[in-house]
Amino acid sequence: MKILICEDHKIVRDGLRQILQQLEGVTMIAESGNGNEAFEMLTKNVFDILLLDISLPDRNGLEILQAVKIKWPATNVLMLSMHPQEQYAIRALKLGASGYLTKDTASEELMIAVKKVSAGGNYISQSLAESIALKTGHDSARPRHEILSCREFEIMLKLSNGKSLHEIGNELCISDKTVSTYRGRIMEKMMLNKNTELARYCIENQLI
Repeated sequence: MKILICEDHKIVRDGLRQILQQLEGVTMIAESGNGNEAFEMLTKNVFDILLLDISLPDRNGLEILQAVKIKWPATNVLMLSMHPQEQYAIRALKLGASGYLTKDTASEELMIAVKKVSAGGNYISQSLAESIALKTGHDSARPRHEILSCREFEIMLKLSNGKSLHEIGNELCISDKTVSTYRGRIMEKMMLNKNTELARYCIENQLI
């Protein structure tokens, strides 16, 4: 089993490495500190599992997830996040993630998740399974951000973090005008008017 860890904090990578080294069958554990480094490593080696942090300095983890599933579909992606499961997990699973864990997960649960994902299965915690079941039965109570498309969701997070239309356009390789169009759609769907209101919503819903 070859595993790639994509996480920007070295102390977290070191901790994950120590846990993963306890697993039988692990032949390689590589590390990357951002999305671009992860892409370089995936180009050079075939990895069975990518442990992917959802918050990275250069790219959003969901954006990286999408790219990985297109270019390296055989690589199973296990998302890691400091955000509550229900905020990001369902969206990540829809994009092709094989599992989702929060960073306060016990080491035993991480090893169980990696084993299950390496065998081709999916892993979600019991609390997440319950949350999904609850939301399925109460669609009318869904948070507003769940109706956004993946690109709209990504741009909403960037706007909420104070990035300008030009900065977002450069990061996503799209024009400022296109970003502005996305912003308009986001505001309409979210029933908000200002970026500050968007930021407040994201903070209150623990999205940033």
